[in-house]
Amino acid sequence: MKAVVIEKQGGIEGLAYREWPDPEPRPGDVVIKVHAVGMNHLDVFVRRGMPGFPVQTPFISGGDIAGEIVACGSEVTGWSVGDRVAVNPMTPDGMMGEETQGGMAEMARVPATHILPLPDGMDYVTAAAVPINFATAFRMLDTIGHMQAGEMVLIVGASGGVGTAGIQLAKRAGASVIAVTRGAAKLAPLQELGADLVVDSAAEDFSAAAWRFSGKTGVDLVMNYTGGDTWVPSLRAMKRRARLVTCGATGGFDPKTDIRYIWTRELQILGSNGYTQDDIAKSLALVADGGVRPLISHVLPATDAAEGHRLLEGREVVGKVVLTFGETMNATAPATAPAKAH
Repeated sequence: MKAVVIEKQGGIEGLAYREWPDPEPRPGDVVIKVHAVGMNHLDVFVRRGMPGFPVQTPFISGGDIAGEIVACGSEVTGWSVGDRVAVNPMTPDGMMGEETQGGMAEMARVPATHILPLPDGMDYVTAAAVPINFATAFRMLDTIGHMQAGEMVLIVGASGGVGTAGIQLAKRAGASVIAVTRGAAKLAPLQELGADLVVDSAAEDFSAAAWRFSGKTGVDLVMNYTGGDTWVPSLRAMKRRARLVTCGATGGFDPKTDIRYIWTRELQILGSNGYTQDDIAKSLALVADGGVRPLISHVLPATDAAEGHRLLEGREVVGKVVLTFGETMNATAPATAPAKAH
C-alpha cells in the first residue's frame, strides 16, 4: 500500500508518500481501507517532534480515519467486510498516529472494539472531519466544563477544527459565544457558524473585547487549547468562579501566567484529555441529524499531504483539512456551509 510517511522528525521535507507494508489483522482487529483521514495539529507536532515524546521513525500519523472494512481477524464478531466505519484512535495499544501507526495510509489496522458504524448517507470526507474535533469539543464543554444554557462561552482558537465544533455545540446548548481567531479573513466563517461576537486577536485585545461584550462581568466558560500568549488574556476575561478548560497548547505549553486572577476570582482551571467512544458516537449522530456540521477548509489527495501540513502549520485554514485515498482521492469537498446552530 501507499502511505504518508514521516521519514525523520523535523520539517515538512521529512515527509514521503511511498510504499509501506500492508497491515495484517490480529485476532481482534479489522483492517480498514482508508478513504479519508482528517488532519489535526497533532500530525504537525508528531512530524516536528515533541519534547519528551520521541517517535520512532519511519512513522505514519493520522487519527481521524473513515473507510470500509476489508479484513476481519479470527475473533471479530459483529462486523463484516464492506462495513463503513469511523475510528476511535485512542486504542488500548496507544493513540493511533501518535503512539502507534496511524491512518494516513491506504489501509489501517484497528482493534474492532474501536470502530463505529457510519450513519447512512454520511460521506467519508465528512466522517473523517468529525471524531477527534467534535468529541474533544464535546468533552471540554459538556463533560468537563458543565456548560449551561444562557452562559457566555469564550472559545480561543475558534477557527480550528475543535473551535468550529465548539461554536456549534455551544450554540446548540443555548450558550452565547465569543469566538477568537487571528486574521480578518477568518471572521466571516465563524459568524456564519453562529458566534455572537468574533474577535481578531491580531487587531485587538480579545480579553478587553470579551469584557466589554459581557457587560464588564466576564465570561462563564473558556475553551482554550492554544496556550501561549492567549493564557493570561483568557484569565482576564473570566468572571468570578468561571471555568477554563484546556486540552492542549498549539501556541506553547509553558506560557507566562498571572495567578492573581486565579485566586482573587476563584477561577477553576480544568484539564480535558481526549474523549470517549460514546462522545464520538454522539458527535456522528449530531452531524447525521443535521444540527451541526464539520467546517471543511481543504480536501486534498494524500499525495499532497505536505501541503496539508503547510496549511495547518501556517494557520491558513478555518476548520479541517482532509486527505483522501484511493477512488476518493479525486473527490471534491462536500458543501462546507454548516447547518444553522439551534
